[in-house]
Amino acid sequence: MSSSVQRLQETGSALRNALAAQDWAAIGELDLQCRQVVDEAMIDAVDDQAVLRARMQDLLDLYQELVTVCQNEQRRLGAELLQLNQSQQGAKVYQLFG
Repeated sequence: MSSSVQRLQETGSALRNALAAQDWAAIGELDLQCRQVVDEAMIDAVDDQAVLRARMQDLLDLYQELVTVCQNEQRRLGAELLQLNQSQQGAKVYQLFG
């Protein structure tokens, strides 16, 4: 396995661990690293194209999972902010009449 494919696998693994821990700061950093490693892997002449293709597919699957988790988190935070906003408005009305 070439070094670029190995780095691709290691970076993908680190990204998967960060996703499992919902470490959003690490995910942001690892996303940048993944982009760089993918660029390097595409430039390098890899002897085993099948291994590269498999690692790229694994990474694509991981990013699809990451997008789904991020969308769910966005919806959850949006609902939480809406509830907080409604609570604050209710508190203001209570203060006016209380």
